[in-house]
Amino acid sequence: MTRKELYENKLQMDYFSDDYIRFEEDFQKYSAMNVPLTFLIDDILRTMAINQKDYFVLNKENAKDGREHRFYFRVKMSENKAVRGFSYTFCI
Repeated sequence: MTRKELYENKLQMDYFSDDYIRFEEDFQKYSAMNVPLTFLIDDILRTMAINQKDYFVLNKENAKDGREHRFYFRVKMSENKAVRGFSYTFCI
């Protein structure tokens, strides 16, 4: 089983929440990447799950201001622990 298959349909983000909108705004504020966030989000969630982290790092090479930024999330497990939900909290 590949890593992609292991986490497929088990990692979720509420795209219609105020938290996600704030995340989108913060990411656009700091990111110099030309790839839209929509195309990155599955990889971001999978990387956080595989590494058992509640944050991901936008490295300084991809940041507008040349500084590293960490985006933190609250992780909630579903009742049957099959699905992890991610809610954005803050960026430093």
